[in-house]
Amino acid sequence: MIKLDGKYGSGGGALVRTALALSTLTGKPFEVNNIRAGKGDGGGLKAQHLHSIKALQQICNAETNPVELGTKELTFHPGKIKRGIYEIDIGTAGSITLFLQAIILPCLFAPGKVTLKIKGGTCGKWQASVYYLQNVLLPHLQRFVEKIELKVIKKGYYPKGGGEVHLEITPRFKLNEYDSFPAFYEDLNFKTAKIKLTSQGELEQIRGIVNLSAELEEKEVGERIKTTVESLLRNYQVPINVRIEYGETFSIGGEIVLGSIFSKNGKVDFDNPTILGGDALIERNKRSEDVGKEATEILKKEISSHTAVDRNLADQLIQFMSLLPESEIETREISNHTKTNIYVAEHFLDIGFKIDGNKIKVEEK
Repeated sequence: MIKLDGKYGSGGGALVRTALALSTLTGKPFEVNNIRAGKGDGGGLKAQHLHSIKALQQICNAETNPVELGTKELTFHPGKIKRGIYEIDIGTAGSITLFLQAIILPCLFAPGKVTLKIKGGTCGKWQASVYYLQNVLLPHLQRFVEKIELKVIKKGYYPKGGGEVHLEITPRFKLNEYDSFPAFYEDLNFKTAKIKLTSQGELEQIRGIVNLSAELEEKEVGERIKTTVESLLRNYQVPINVRIEYGETFSIGGEIVLGSIFSKNGKVDFDNPTILGGDALIERNKRSEDVGKEATEILKKEISSHTAVDRNLADQLIQFMSLLPESEIETREISNHTKTNIYVAEHFLDIGFKIDGNKIKVEEK
């Protein structure tokens, strides 16, 4: 039984999400106490954590102690991963992307196709947008699968949520076809490109999406954000393509998500694409021009760092890097979430992470 301290690092939900993912994949049970002890809302499990656990009870017949909102201790015993179609309603604006941090990894190696139909929030404070997940993280996971595709069916903003996302995964490596996890791990490493993101390359283009409620169309909020972004990024002298999507939503809101794409020797690396992100939320009493400025300033900071991984992607890549020793990334800033995910990964796999400045490398012990 692996024992984890929920107060470690950021003392947040990242520790639980990463532990759920790695436990389900490796088959190793764990227990964690002091869940989200570092948070001022009283701590314990939130909606996305609770629904991650419930989803894994379906996906791998996991067994746990009784859990509910606010539970501060979790004991988790995973079973075997199954293929199938799973429908999950997180409720209100509970984060779809945070939910998926616990679910994607094991589903990559299911016995067959996995389809996840998830309802909840598609963006919000202190979480990656589903568009960030779609355009920045998922390209790095292509190496593991035959196909991975995320479709945004409906957008959902705080507080009512009601967004819907479908994620389809067709595995390339099927864990059930191996005699043991070490045999799977060895074959995966022999046949899969390492994650190598240590040099930025040349900026080729900047893409973006402004997605927002239909109620904001009359005031041309999307257009004003787009105009601001294009004006502030013009100095890069590369193609800039920002599209606007208005949609019917339960709550008024929206966001802009930007991605800068880089090349090496004139080509974008399929296995290791360098894509840096920047985003900002549309909020009440926040000028459209300020939303555009906030997103561009974040993106500019990432580009000027000359590193290949943005601050948010670094922590999301740790669980995938842990499967591929000799993987290496360089990021602008190593967050507490990143350090927390390293702490968890080192408990489940016989690997060690080395941090040198802003470089992170994983090695077999």
